[in-house]
Amino acid sequence: MKPLIYLIFILFLLLFLKISVNAQAIIDIETGAVFNGYNDVRIPGDKGTLFSLNDDLKAKTKIFYRLRASYKIKSRHTISLLYAPLETKSEGSITNDIFFEGVIFPANIPLNGTYKFNSYRLTYRYDIVNKPKIVFGLGFTAKIRDARISLSSLDMAAEKTNVGFVPIINFNLFWKIDDKIGLLLDGDALAAPQGRAEDVLIAATYKFSDIFRFRAGYRVLEGGADNDTVYNFALFHYVTLGFSINF
Repeated sequence: MKPLIYLIFILFLLLFLKISVNAQAIIDIETGAVFNGYNDVRIPGDKGTLFSLNDDLKAKTKIFYRLRASYKIKSRHTISLLYAPLETKSEGSITNDIFFEGVIFPANIPLNGTYKFNSYRLTYRYDIVNKPKIVFGLGFTAKIRDARISLSSLDMAAEKTNVGFVPIINFNLFWKIDDKIGLLLDGDALAAPQGRAEDVLIAATYKFSDIFRFRAGYRVLEGGADNDTVYNFALFHYVTLGFSINF
């Protein structure tokens, strides 16, 4: 509940700022189902056993939510805060021993896996194109990841945690088909030798009024890292429904 409380506080702050400048405050809520495409793990990255939290173990479908508070200034500048939690569970058994974070899990025993990747993002974006039918913006996202991968059996457990900063390029493209319907392409993405990260949404939007907007679409979240400490690459598919409230 803390992230929701923080966003409510941010909303009141944005509303206060809106009174004094030409600006628009927006609260966005997204929910739906998330499905694991692949999730390959080897910890440590140089000596651990490679296994899959989706193929060797079976990942469960998860209901998700995301919360975003945005502040649009003079129609072209957007500042936003995003809280995007993600935690999936896997279970099953593997036919070979697993060496994971210093612990050897014997073959053919019941195992439970947890994959957590919570994301906190601060974004600034400038709309390079701002026309009645097309809006296109580019910006920068400062992302804090709170990650944990764990594996457990009845009598042993191990986990790897990581909290770190990731800079990402942000983009947003909106095509207004008519007064009510539009198409949205929005995301954060960056690739580097140390790893990569992509979080991209494509959605159809419907404008109920100047205050409420609805969308439905597909989101893909993919990325990972490969180093001596951690090898992990994961892909998630989202079926999404979103609501935005403009103040």
